[in-house]
Amino acid sequence: MIDQLLLPFQFAFMQNAFWISAIVAVPTALLSCFLVLKGWALMGDAVSHAVLPGIVLAYILGIPLIFGAFAAGLFTAVATGYLAGNSRVKQDTVMGVVFSGMFGLGIVLFTSITTDAHLDHILFGNMLGVGPEDLWTAGGIALVVSAALLLKWKDLMLHAFDPAQARVSGLPVGLLHYGLLSVLSLTIVATMSATGLILAVGLLIAPGAIAFLLTRSFGRMLAVSVAVCLLSMLAGVYVSFHLDSAPAPTVVLILTGLFIAAFIRKIRLQRKMTAAQGH
Repeated sequence: MIDQLLLPFQFAFMQNAFWISAIVAVPTALLSCFLVLKGWALMGDAVSHAVLPGIVLAYILGIPLIFGAFAAGLFTAVATGYLAGNSRVKQDTVMGVVFSGMFGLGIVLFTSITTDAHLDHILFGNMLGVGPEDLWTAGGIALVVSAALLLKWKDLMLHAFDPAQARVSGLPVGLLHYGLLSVLSLTIVATMSATGLILAVGLLIAPGAIAFLLTRSFGRMLAVSVAVCLLSMLAGVYVSFHLDSAPAPTVVLILTGLFIAAFIRKIRLQRKMTAAQGH
């Protein structure tokens, strides 16, 4: 029985899957808190889809894929902000147009070249095929992103809650805005090999949303989101081994289940408070 429970840890590819899960859990969880507070959930979705043409162009040019992905993600984020700020079209509409256009461009470029790379690995990840190079790349990005968010979390929190107050307080609002967009693009690059482009959005939204329902202070929200994301990632990889399922979708399903449980808990607490006030 014990041997069966410990079986996943005996394989090198599973060990790498656990390592990449632990690495990407921290930056995605921290970033998800800011995206939830700022109402940028769709921005994470847009950028995660829009990096595909950058990946393909980087492959054609023979440069590391992460450079193409980061450039495309940053271009999409900046272009979305510019178009939304200089037109009457709402930001969610602009994001829908930009990311669908970039994603379509990526698909057209991918189908026009000859490559051994599998599109499903780019879209859905290949966590069981992660190698040492992927671990080092993700680890370096995760360290930079996590450090930046933790060092500037108070400034970013004020900017998310009240940009006008942040500007009056003398904070570099423009730098914080585009810095957060840059961090978002970097984080998606870090998660690309693990969860893929499509499922990365789950890690960029669900942990922060769950923590938002469970806590009342932003400091606790950050800590809870990291704990939730880390446990969900490790549990998803472990369970997928025994279920013979793909790790990334399993992780997202666990996060979805935790969000539903947190939402139900929140509703029950609100009803109890309403009933207590009624008496």
